[in-house]
Amino acid sequence: MGSYRNKLDILADILRIASRGAKKTQIMYQANLSYKLLIKYLAECRKAYFIRLEQSKRRYVLTDKGKKFLEEYKGYAKSNRHVEKRLKDIRAKRRVLEDLCSSG
Repeated sequence: MGSYRNKLDILADILRIASRGAKKTQIMYQANLSYKLLIKYLAECRKAYFIRLEQSKRRYVLTDKGKKFLEEYKGYAKSNRHVEKRLKDIRAKRRVLEDLCSSG
């Protein structure tokens, strides 16, 4: 569960990398994406106006909307980590209770 990245996580990774200005290959390697996934998610980022391509330098940079997404994502990710930790704790307590029920 911990290493799985969903769409929002991948978009945020791409935007974090692009926030410093990055070429396509830099984004691919730093975000740990296959070329096929890179093309898919770059297209999504561009369609949502999160990034734009600086033609002269052939690099992607964040738009204001991309910066806003990253700010919002930080709060979401923090809340999500907290909820996942609580769920893990709850599942552990449930296992203890289930074990007590089955032990004779």
